[in-house]
Amino acid sequence: MIIIYGNQELWDSFSAEEFQKAVAEQDAFNRKFAETGELLGAYGNADASQAKTVRVRDGVPAVTDGPYLETKEYMASWYLVDVESEERALEIAAEVPYASIGAVEVWPILHEAADGE
Repeated sequence: MIIIYGNQELWDSFSAEEFQKAVAEQDAFNRKFAETGELLGAYGNADASQAKTVRVRDGVPAVTDGPYLETKEYMASWYLVDVESEERALEIAAEVPYASIGAVEVWPILHEAADGE
């Protein structure tokens, strides 16, 4: 999994032209790795202000606004890739357009949840 972190302040700092260029770069990245079969999905998250945190204490769920962590940046989007090696995942991560202005993380997925069959 390749994770992009960001925040509204960063997104707001893009001019309309820069934003359109960034979208075009992401679209090109998505097409390139979808065509190789390595990109399983690309997902953008809503702004952190729309996140909810659920905690269950003594069997009672409590839902609060916002993410749990107090942080300046949040997980803004993520890619799910299927590759032969960590090296290949890192090569792909280096091509994420956002990597040139921020950083991206690469996390191995250990297993897929059972589907009930």
